[in-house]
Amino acid sequence: MAFVETNIKQPDIFLKSLFEAATCSANPRHCLPQQLMGIITSPPIGKVIVIGAGKAAGSMAQSFEHFWLEHFPAVPLNGMVITRYGHALTCRYIDVVEAGHPLPDVNGTLAADKIFELANTLTKDDLVVCLISGGCSALLSLPANGIELEEKRALTQQLLASGATIHEMNCVRKHLSKIKGGRLAKASYPAQVLTLCISDVPGDELHTIGSGPTVPDPTQLKDAINILNKYGISYSTRILEHLSNQENETPKPGDPVFRKTKISLIATPQLALEAAAKEAQKVGLNAVILGDAIEGEAREVARVHAAITGQVLRHNQPAPAPIVLLSGGETTVTVKGTGRGGRNTEFLLAYAITLFERSNQHLSRVSAIACDTDGIDGTEDNAGALYLPTTFQMAQEQNINLVKALQENDGYGAFKKLGNLVITGPTLTNVNDFRAILIQ
Repeated sequence: MAFVETNIKQPDIFLKSLFEAATCSANPRHCLPQQLMGIITSPPIGKVIVIGAGKAAGSMAQSFEHFWLEHFPAVPLNGMVITRYGHALTCRYIDVVEAGHPLPDVNGTLAADKIFELANTLTKDDLVVCLISGGCSALLSLPANGIELEEKRALTQQLLASGATIHEMNCVRKHLSKIKGGRLAKASYPAQVLTLCISDVPGDELHTIGSGPTVPDPTQLKDAINILNKYGISYSTRILEHLSNQENETPKPGDPVFRKTKISLIATPQLALEAAAKEAQKVGLNAVILGDAIEGEAREVARVHAAITGQVLRHNQPAPAPIVLLSGGETTVTVKGTGRGGRNTEFLLAYAITLFERSNQHLSRVSAIACDTDGIDGTEDNAGALYLPTTFQMAQEQNINLVKALQENDGYGAFKKLGNLVITGPTLTNVNDFRAILIQ
């Protein structure tokens, strides 16, 4: 298409509209029914149960139930899904249980145990519909035999603060679980298992999304031990003994328990970025997707984004302004300070500081948003934050030291004082981080 000169006079509103376009595209109400039309053409002979977990589990369950009642009203269904506190929606036949995230709690464990027992009652004539989205790893928490919930909580807390990637964290989680890493599929066998996933992991690796409860696990027990040692995580003798016993290995690719399983990705980070790009193009902007699977320390990823911003400003590459640079993935934060954290606010702080150092004369041309698509950045009440051309001036006027805030991992505190937090409440989906940089 031919691009025209565009002047976005309210960049904050425009950037929020891009974020909304991204999250709406991944909302189960929009993406789940159209996927089901091509997958489920007739009901099974036996029972239909719906199980699963994740931040989008409530909305996925409600959307699936609406689809089922419309197309197969004479065929009963029931089941249970687990979602984060504040993310539940009402269903007629599927129980929606709320539990702890990012740290697992007893509600999640009790519900996961019920789901596991339900799966163990099935026959070859039954159908299991498993709804998995980001957050499942913490919410579907059923520790392996001999492992206490408090041990897993302590381990999870250390991993969250260590800078470990989501791939590494979930490798450890599923090897300490009774239900994840393909074990839910094993419990459901010989029933048919249809897994519908909303991906929140870089690369959309099926065995990593929600720690893959119904997916063959290519990782090994020894990998989990190596990850714990790599990040200096302390763990009990019982955990070491469990991870050292080959009898506790997860089901692998080729295992017969996966013969009757099907998996469908209904929403991904890439599709969400494409939806935001289309929204930007409507007003005549170039829209460049830098990547949907960007990982690394939030502040390091921010410096790279600032460098690309500088390339646009100085050399009109990879495309000339006006332009929106879009990216997704999942960054990490190695917590060393005492701040309130959030990987997206951390990204934005580091981005702003780097941009000021390298492209000070161009600050009036740049705005940015960084948010978690589930509406919760870390453990706070915000989805993320905005960087605007006035950010540095406002910080100076209010005596807010952005450099110190970054040192303390306190992006939340800094952007709250500036009034630039983005607060959406639960979006009822999760396709990970969303970043948009507007250069005019």
